Amino acid sequence: IHRILKDLSVGRIRYPPILPICQAAYNNDFNEVQILLERNSNYLNIQDSFGGDTPLICACKQGSNRIVSYLLKRNADVNLRNKKDRTCLHYAVRKRFTFLDYVLIIILMPVMLIGYLLMISKTKQNENLVKMLLRAGADVNATDFSGSTALHYACEMKNQAVIPLLLEAHADTSVKNQNGETPLDIARRLQFHNIESMLMKTS
Repeated sequence: IHRILKDLSVGRIRYPPILPICQAAYNNDFNEVQILLERNSNYLNIQDSFGGDTPLICACKQGSNRIVSYLLKRNADVNLRNKKDRTCLHYAVRKRFTFLDYVLIIILMPVMLIGYLLMISKTKQNENLVKMLLRAGADVNATDFSGSTALHYACEMKNQAVIPLLLEAHADTSVKNQNGETPLDIARRLQFHNIESMLMKTS
């Protein structure tokens, strides 16, 4: 243990560096993503050695719709999985407001309802992200390392806006994760009654 700590302190042990195109996608740097892809088209579906993320997964983690749209137009593979067995759709439905978003919404809410409009805009942006991925052929029932589908996560995150989109794409409401829970079980456990009603109509 002492030797490992010493090696870490002098920089002999390093985590694999994040690939520049993945970093650019994660930073929402559209121009850098474009430049790197034009230099080398093989970067399109490259997977980072650290977490196995593709540029598309990184862009979905950050909700960078412009980069996602650009990568999909270049035929990025929507069903590649990272080391957690998650696809870009898993991350798209897990998107939530950032702390900064909440601060802006609270500050701007009294100002001609700008805060409310910002909240609606962010929600719409997330809907459009999920729509793009589904149109591109994302497997709506792909399960990750925990046996969870995009619908499981949408229920867990109370992402009501995207649940109808997943259901329209034939999301399976009966899939059980490793805890033995279906999406409906999650909605019931968390007492999300609107979501529970949506799922019960489908199932």
